[in-house]
Amino acid sequence: MSALTESPSFLATRRGKLMLALLCLVAFLDFVDGSIVNVALPTIQHELGLSVSTLQWITSGYLLTYGGLMLLGGRLADLLGRRRVLIAGTILVGAASAIGGLAESSELLIGARFAQGVGAALMLPAALSILTTNFREGTDRTTALSVWGGTAGLASAAGVFLGGVLTQGPGWRWVFYVNTPVCLLVLAVVPFLVPDDRRNEIRGGFDVFGTALATGGLMLLVYGLVQAPQHGWGDVRTILQLGVAVVLLVGFVLNERRTADPLVPLTIFRVKGLAAANLTHLTLAAGMLAMFFFVTLYMQEVLGYGEFQAGSAYLPISLTIGAAAGVTAKIIAKTGTRPLIVAGSVISGVGLIWLSRIPTDGSYLVDLLPPMVFMSVGLGVVFVANTTAANAGVPAEQAGLAAALLNTGQQIGGALGLAVLTAVATSHTASQLTAGDAPLEAMTSGFQLALLIGGFITLSAAFIGLRTANSRGEEAAAIPVAA
Repeated sequence: MSALTESPSFLATRRGKLMLALLCLVAFLDFVDGSIVNVALPTIQHELGLSVSTLQWITSGYLLTYGGLMLLGGRLADLLGRRRVLIAGTILVGAASAIGGLAESSELLIGARFAQGVGAALMLPAALSILTTNFREGTDRTTALSVWGGTAGLASAAGVFLGGVLTQGPGWRWVFYVNTPVCLLVLAVVPFLVPDDRRNEIRGGFDVFGTALATGGLMLLVYGLVQAPQHGWGDVRTILQLGVAVVLLVGFVLNERRTADPLVPLTIFRVKGLAAANLTHLTLAAGMLAMFFFVTLYMQEVLGYGEFQAGSAYLPISLTIGAAAGVTAKIIAKTGTRPLIVAGSVISGVGLIWLSRIPTDGSYLVDLLPPMVFMSVGLGVVFVANTTAANAGVPAEQAGLAAALLNTGQQIGGALGLAVLTAVATSHTASQLTAGDAPLEAMTSGFQLALLIGGFITLSAAFIGLRTANSRGEEAAAIPVAA
């Protein structure tokens, strides 16, 4: 570790500020890519002549590789060097984005989305572990993690806004093109800001069998969840996919208990509150991230908003998340993370339940903006506080793994929530149509039920949050863990 990173005020230095800005730019890029394409999907479908089943893979392809390969990406960052893995992932995302923008066929476009997900699975845990190993002092690390957590919450809303602006402006292809210059910027400055932590050799062996079990299990789990609403939860394919995924993941845990060089050393869960923080993140994602999907559909399909109008509707939400994250960063040292996780989860859940009252003839200023802004306050608070809690006390040599665990939970939670709530909304809409409701009324009723259930799922994160570490940003004692 350089002398700069050991100083008591690295964040106060020019290099520290620039490094934090760079790492948050990486996080923003990866999180935005999960939502920026959503508003553009109808335009892409029309221009390329895609079926609905093919169209879903533009979103699901990214989610599948991003969530499925995150653990591998985090462990590679710890073993091979975080800067090296960050650069590799950035090159892949930049190239895949350019190819996606140029695509004239569904096969090439979907392939580019798969490749984007692989690159993001390398970039994100590498970037977060660079943050946690360079900003090591109490105040600096708390502030840096707070900014990172705020960026994660901000990006989900900003992605929808940017997608609408780009689709209705220069065209849907710029939803992909915009990534490439950002990636070039990252590649240009990484060598100057990020210390070279390249490892000359991997200590011990590499858990090839465990990697295969974890990657296969996670990818099959995400795939099964994504496909479940289409095929049905009782369909043989769904049951087999999810069942095999569970078997692979159980096998992975058993393998990790016995192997000398595990992909995920289970002793990392001795870090106080880490498991609870990861489960909290998963639950929040399950309840909250589907909101952007349903509200965007409601605005476009029920209220008749265009791409730009639907995207712009999220701008106040983005600003609110950013403001709430900034305030949270300043008060963590006084309150600790646990009260903020609980309060943020409750506010977000209540806001989502309030949002579930949307009517068929709704008004943005009356029915959408107030609950979305209220919910965004909680979202900004809880993402910052829980990200800080999930990294408290993690040994430096496992920072990449801790980052990967947190973000894998978010991706799995998002996939699970979207799959379950989509099935709920679709089923309820169908039953309302059978009962004689008009199509728009039936569709709105389905959205209402999905948002209501999502609100209660989000509220449940408050109870899990009670088990997280109440970190105030101080550096906890490192627990000896095999690398």
